[in-house]
Formats: sequence, structure tokens, C-alpha cells
Amino acid sequence: MAKRTALSRSRLCFVFLACAQCAFSQSGLPAKETLAYRIEWRLVTAGRATMDWSAVPEREHPGWEIKLHLASAGLVSKLYKVEDDYTVNLNQALCAQSSVMTAREGNRRRETKVSFDAASRKASYQERDLVKNTVTASQEIEIPECVHDVIGGIYYLRTLNLEPGQSREIPVSDGKKSVMAKVEAQQHEDVKVPDGSYKTTRYEVFLFNNVLYRRPAHLYVWLTDDRRKLPVQIRVRLQFTIGTITLQLESHENGSDEPAW
Repeated sequence: MAKRTALSRSRLCFVFLACAQCAFSQSGLPAKETLAYRIEWRLVTAGRATMDWSAVPEREHPGWEIKLHLASAGLVSKLYKVEDDYTVNLNQALCAQSSVMTAREGNRRRETKVSFDAASRKASYQERDLVKNTVTASQEIEIPECVHDVIGGIYYLRTLNLEPGQSREIPVSDGKKSVMAKVEAQQHEDVKVPDGSYKTTRYEVFLFNNVLYRRPAHLYVWLTDDRRKLPVQIRVRLQFTIGTITLQLESHENGSDEPAW
């Protein structure tokens, strides 16, 4: 049970990197981008995560789409295979509109859908067991007019312009709970990852410890100090029995840096 709990954290670590609010305008975000990460847990490669970001200008109301694919690897995959896919749609202001998570973890198959309705200020959450074809959870909560999901929040984090010692609070929701989460710029650091060496600023994002998630933990994100603000490293420091999970950027590909619209 302890191993299963720990290994399931390897997918959660990427989900938990979120949240935040501006250095460059939102139109400065690339029209297309792919970020690939190696996930390390207890000094071994536990999995890999790939996030694709793209503009969706052809919709009636143009916006953005993010697709995340997370898969376990190596020994971890043999013990407890994880293969998750997450898609979220955002409006032009990076506010969440809808998300779908398909989780394949061991023998479990779950689909989670969340709809964020800005007009009614409501979020509707539904989780289904795809093996039994049953609804396992369903609820509706109140949200602000603009709220950020925990994956789309990484792009909002990249629009911050905080110096070390400064902080800000922004609205974040996973469909089950809506909170004002604090993000704090802490210090400048040189970071070396498989993709290269970077000058960065380390941020702490306060989503754990009974904020959005009850589990005690600390979440840190390292963004490059250049205009791109690439998230080159993410670390979730959990209880000692689970350990620390670290994501390090292996490669990145950019499309056009021209405005999407």
C-alpha cells in the first residue's frame, strides 16, 4: 500500500505544479510549445511527462488548449503502471473553461470532467469508473468569474513579474474546491537540468497543507529569468515516507513567438 501511494504521487506531482498570476502580456505566450520532463523519485527515473500548449484561434471564442501526457517508467512502471492524459481548455485570459482527465493506474480506469461556467460562477465536477461504467463522484461548487485549473496555472505563473520576497494570491480550483492560493518568489538560483543550465527564480506555490490539497507538502517551481520564463524544474517535497518528486526539463520545442491572434 505504501508503494502504491508513493507511486501515485508521481502523476500528482505534475498536476500540483500549478497556480499563479504580469511580466509580459498574455499575447507574448508562444502560439505553440512542447515541454518534456523527466520525473525522478528516490533517485530513480520514475516517469516522463509531456505538455503541449497551443492556441485555438478557430473557435467561436478563441483561446488555448493544453494536453498533458504522463507515464511511469522503468522499475516504477513494473510495480505500478501509470498512464494519464489531461486536456484543459482556457479562454484568452487563461481562465479555465473545461478539463478532462483520463487516468489509467494499475487496474483502475477513471475519467474526470470539470466544467467551469464563468457566467453562473459554478464549477461542475464528475468522476466515472470506466471499468464499472458508474459515476463515483459528482458535485457543483461556486467559483470566481475567472479561475485557474492546476495545469493551466503554470502558464499564468509564467506571466508573473515578482521579485524575490514578493507574493500574490490568485483563484485556483480543481472542480471540487475553490481557493485563493499564494505564490511567492523566493530567490534566484542557477539550475542545471538535462536540457541545459539556466539562471532561474525559485517560486513556492502554496497548494498543499489544507489549501487546495490536505496533504502536507511543499511545491517549488524554477522559472528561467529570461523572457520565456521556462519552467525548467518542479519539485514536490512530501512526507519522508513518500519522499521528494522532481521534474526536470529534458527538451522544449517552440512554435512561432508571434501573437496567436
